[in-house]
Amino acid sequence: MPRALILGGTGVIGRATATRLLAAGWRVDVTGRDPARLPAELAAAGARFTAVDRADEGGLQAVLGAGADLVLDCLCFTAADARGLLALARNAGSTVLVSSKAVYVDDDGNHANSAAPPRFDGPVDESRPTLPPGDADHRTREGYGPGKVAAEQVALDSGLPVTVVRPSQVHGVGASPPRTWAVVARVLDRRPAALLARRGAGVVHQTAAANLAALVETVAARPGTRVLNCADPDAPSALEIHRIVARHFGHTWQEVPLDDTAPAGLGRTPWDAPYPVVLDTSAALALGHRPVGGYAATAAAELDWLAHAARTGDPERILPGPDEPYVRRFLDYAREDAFLAAVSS
Repeated sequence: MPRALILGGTGVIGRATATRLLAAGWRVDVTGRDPARLPAELAAAGARFTAVDRADEGGLQAVLGAGADLVLDCLCFTAADARGLLALARNAGSTVLVSSKAVYVDDDGNHANSAAPPRFDGPVDESRPTLPPGDADHRTREGYGPGKVAAEQVALDSGLPVTVVRPSQVHGVGASPPRTWAVVARVLDRRPAALLARRGAGVVHQTAAANLAALVETVAARPGTRVLNCADPDAPSALEIHRIVARHFGHTWQEVPLDDTAPAGLGRTPWDAPYPVVLDTSAALALGHRPVGGYAATAAAELDWLAHAARTGDPERILPGPDEPYVRRFLDYAREDAFLAAVSS
């Protein structure tokens, strides 16, 4: 029976991968800081949880023990993190480091977290230049991408069979923050209209955690040193995502496409890129990766998870609170109602 060790196994990527591997007959150990965060379904399926901090190399070595067929690191943000991962990778058949599409830069040096949005000339493949490595605080917009690049370089230069996977806006059960709440909340509140900045044409490629888990399983069977993009087989626009969510719940509303004459910030969504950001996943497919499904199929479980949380009072506190700055900014009902009243008068 093959064995996997997942660092950060209670988050959206870890739980999806653990679910897939357990169903395939793997033994799965997951680490985290809070045992209460281990999903009940993973525990019931046989996942073993160990409370250990990601920076506790000795504790992680103790969990690894004599070795594993796969080590998946969902919490590798810096060069120091990567060096700790390599200590585990030496006793692993295959190792996967989860990075991000945020490392890519366009021809002007712009990237996902820069003040000016990136403008790529087509689907982004793994040969696209990246940010220079850095060691600033990875929890900031300025430090996140450079920290990921630094971690990637340490791993890839090691000569060990470490695969770097670069997803884009991961969605699924356990997502934090759950970007689709910006639409699900509107549906559950029975909003009569969906305001859409840029006419809803923005495209930021999505990555289902289930699709990333499928790629991890493929990499586990084909160890190597490489970089692979991972994203859903389709790349829906903001408008299409709104339609998918509304259709899932049987909700109808008026679509209100907004152009540049609308008040700034009105109708914003998490997918408002002025230029498409799409990942080329042909390298992963050539390796044998087979995605589970497209956005609509893979998003369904997350949509139901969010709706259940809302209807049961959110006992696990997975929904963005009133002071949460990211998703909540997309839910300014008062401003939307004032705009709709003004244009209809």
